[in-house]
Amino acid sequence: MEKLTAADRNEVALRATLGPQARSAIADVNSVPAMIATLAAAGFLVEAARCFAHALPKREAVWWAAMCAAYTAPDDLPDSDRAARVAAETWVRTQTEEARRDAMALAEQVGFQTPEAWAAVAAFWSGPSIAPENLPANPPAPHLTGVAVAGAVVLASVRGDPALRLIRLERFLGSAREIARGGAGRLVPETKS
Repeated sequence: MEKLTAADRNEVALRATLGPQARSAIADVNSVPAMIATLAAAGFLVEAARCFAHALPKREAVWWAAMCAAYTAPDDLPDSDRAARVAAETWVRTQTEEARRDAMALAEQVGFQTPEAWAAVAAFWSGPSIAPENLPANPPAPHLTGVAVAGAVVLASVRGDPALRLIRLERFLGSAREIARGGAGRLVPETKS
């Protein structure tokens, strides 16, 4: 998974805030891909997702958050939520400052309550400054994008029917693996019953 080569195993494990059992499961694992695989195989799916959120490059991580949000989006998703997700995707495609700031404005409108909002926040936190445009630059902490991505992915996994969480997380991890290999990681939207 070439997109994970720059990720530091210890830094990812620290930023993913792994609990004692998950840390114990990966004690002898030295690479990020092996760490994620070990966590997933041991049933630590949320922890594996958080590791991916912090290990993927920011652009790819934001894309993954948007794909997971789209997967569980209900048919009646409010337009404002859809716009927040589209803004995150637009930032991934364009990498412009305007797109990044638009994503945050839409996340604020949504109220930071949905996976779409957190994908948009992740886009904003991926940029050079979180300060208003008219103020001196204030870079976001390096781990914030991963925090927002992890939030989007976990929220998407429990949206609507929390009983589907594990199945969804497995699919989300498959998407992240594809993205880590250089693919698009697209998920066909979940069938609603």
